[in-house]
Amino acid sequence: MTARRLTAPVLAASFTIGLASACTGGAIIDLPKPCRPVHSDSGGTRAESTPDDRPAAALTLSGPIQQPTEPGTTTFTSGFGPRWGAMHKGIDFAGPVGTPIYAALDGLVAAAGSSGEGPGVGFENWIIIDSVVDGRPVSTVYGHMYANGIHVTPGQTVKAGDHIAGIGNAGGSTGPHLHFEYWDGGRLQGGTAIDPTTKLGGAPAPSGQDASAPGSNIDLMAASTPVDCGKGFGTPGGGDLKPGSVPPAFEEWFRKGGSLCPQISPALLAADTKAESNFRAVTSPAGARGYTQFMDGTWAVYGRDDNGNGRISQSDVGDAVMAQGRYFCEIARSVDSWIADGSVKGDPLSLYIASYNAGEGAIKQAGGMPSGGDYSSETRPYVQKVLSYIPEFEQPGGRGEFVPSPTAGGSNVVEAASQYFGTPYVWGGGGAGGPSAGGFDCSGLTQYAYARATGGKTVLPRTSEQQWTVGTEIPLSEAKPGDLVFGSWEAGGPGHVGIYAGNGQMVHAPTTGDVVKQAPVMADMRARRM
Repeated sequence: MTARRLTAPVLAASFTIGLASACTGGAIIDLPKPCRPVHSDSGGTRAESTPDDRPAAALTLSGPIQQPTEPGTTTFTSGFGPRWGAMHKGIDFAGPVGTPIYAALDGLVAAAGSSGEGPGVGFENWIIIDSVVDGRPVSTVYGHMYANGIHVTPGQTVKAGDHIAGIGNAGGSTGPHLHFEYWDGGRLQGGTAIDPTTKLGGAPAPSGQDASAPGSNIDLMAASTPVDCGKGFGTPGGGDLKPGSVPPAFEEWFRKGGSLCPQISPALLAADTKAESNFRAVTSPAGARGYTQFMDGTWAVYGRDDNGNGRISQSDVGDAVMAQGRYFCEIARSVDSWIADGSVKGDPLSLYIASYNAGEGAIKQAGGMPSGGDYSSETRPYVQKVLSYIPEFEQPGGRGEFVPSPTAGGSNVVEAASQYFGTPYVWGGGGAGGPSAGGFDCSGLTQYAYARATGGKTVLPRTSEQQWTVGTEIPLSEAKPGDLVFGSWEAGGPGHVGIYAGNGQMVHAPTTGDVVKQAPVMADMRARRM
């Protein structure tokens, strides 16, 4: 039942960059406290710290985007989309080794150097520049440079047009070129890669030359590949929607609606539509209508003629799904802002889904997942139903995320966590669906890694104390990759948790001001096998 969606949506606060969130509780049962931030030094000892309320370094709004190479110095050779059986998440500019690469946007260098993939693999080396465009976080990514061809360092502020690197042929490259990506929501924050040509069209060259001049990169793009965003980002079978998992009439709209903001996905919209109507245009006894079950009052806010047939209807697939995406994005902005200011606690994805059923006001009033009455009998089971449907529609690796091997065992858990190396620690951040508020805390990372590595079959409780109650304790000397290691002990249990990676090392999210990384296991730690 969706009657409570009659309530006018609570308007979201403006997007804020760099604010640490408060402690999150469980997806369904709010829990009292998060893992306590710690840090480990090279000797494996640990020191407790308290949450740091100071905001991270603020990003200033970026000016207009510019071309990443000088017109006439490179040739456009490969576009965005499926290629060689995988998703090519950027575009390629071929040129001689050393050809200058320029920052496309003003921003802060988030990564520069090894991509962590190893010699001859992937990018091998990369640069990630985080920026703010139209009030939203974005990242531009530059790949395949040689190590000695990178001219910036992490933490450095750059301006669009700054010479940041030279073209190389490192990693899994078939010839010297720049691989360039544009991520809505941030590359290290779980955002979405979109076709950079949709942003670079008409952009000036680094020297200020007109990008429409003959021989410019944009002319080459137009001659080489059409830019068609009519079906959302990517093509059928790409993105993170499993091919053939939804009725054909819905596929392009789930892709498009699921790309409206970084917090949502096509698979979420498909799972929610299955829960609401099983892909049928129906009317509920409460008066909710159409495929995505909007009440008339809420539909008046979010419904538009998205399919261009001259009417705005809950029974039109395009109109219904795009309204669903817009509403979920508005919900996400509200919930994220409340988590950031500490007024709401819980797993963000679960709270987005609960808000779609019960209205954002119920989540705000309850300070998290509401309970009692219809909230216990309807909203909470609804959240679990939608979460359980998401894997049915999700294409593994569709967003460049780790795809678990069916035989790799505990190493799957290590790999799932390791894909977020360099992601900021955020107190209360993250959950089974990935990072939130820009990062993870310790137990948010472990909850995500187990959910991702098992395809959603194992979802741990949210806090380190609760996770200690799962599985079986084993001697630390017998720990294997994928086992959890717990430390920072107090009367209530462990205040910190990490993932054992082998050879006395763990992957963890240490403390405010630090990032997800590999580090020595701390002296007081105990191990548990899930």
